[in-house]
Amino acid sequence: MKIFTFNFRYFVMNIGLFAVLALIALYVHDQFIRPFMGDVLVVIWIYLFFKTFLKVKDYKLATFVLGFAWSVEIAQYFNLVKVLGLEDIRAARIIIGSTFDRLDLLAYFIGWVFIIYCLKGLKN
Repeated sequence: MKIFTFNFRYFVMNIGLFAVLALIALYVHDQFIRPFMGDVLVVIWIYLFFKTFLKVKDYKLATFVLGFAWSVEIAQYFNLVKVLGLEDIRAARIIIGSTFDRLDLLAYFIGWVFIIYCLKGLKN
């Protein structure tokens, strides 16, 4: 079974959502869209990114992405950046993150629910 692929439709959605996330990061400085909705959208974006290049079952991939997002957030709870001695490396602080927020766990879950809801809609 061929696992690697290139799906143009997912690529276009991936690039479009990445552009939205970049615009939010650059220009939105509020207390809801950037910190919460941005996290909802990040889960969807990661899903679309993987679907662009991998032929895997939708539900399994969506659940993997949710688990990955939660793992990163839990790593923030345990201050992984500091544990690894990377607190002086800006890229590490951005990629891994340095601030745990339990609302992020909810945001990631909402992103997962959105993916599942859209998948069910596509199958009906």
